[in-house]
Amino acid sequence: MALNDLTADMLTRIRNAVRNHQKNVVCLSNKLNRGVAQVLKDEGYINDFELIDDGRQWLIRVDLKYGRRGEQVINTITRISKNGRREYRGVDDLPAPLQGLGISIISTSSGVMSDRKCREANVGGEIIATVG
Repeated sequence: MALNDLTADMLTRIRNAVRNHQKNVVCLSNKLNRGVAQVLKDEGYINDFELIDDGRQWLIRVDLKYGRRGEQVINTITRISKNGRREYRGVDDLPAPLQGLGISIISTSSGVMSDRKCREANVGGEIIATVG
């Protein structure tokens, strides 16, 4: 089965793993997925991620994070920009999910960043996903 959107597949795997309270999840790797995983780690939504070479392609193992009593850290994770319809925004129009408590993951000319870092760097770009 050919996958057209590896990032949507990664977000779906993370969403399903969080719902099932799994400790980690394995996703296919590409540059955008590594950037998304780095943003999730920097913002505190996952513990860590590592690259795994399985002989054919690289994989990403994402170690999921839960609260002290087992509550979910990632409540919602939604793909915004899709293959059929890309969503680009300037720095002034970047969404702030959950009134600033969540993050938006933005692909910019300077790399993949959270909406907070985009505002600090004064850059806009393609909205990849929102996390709350």
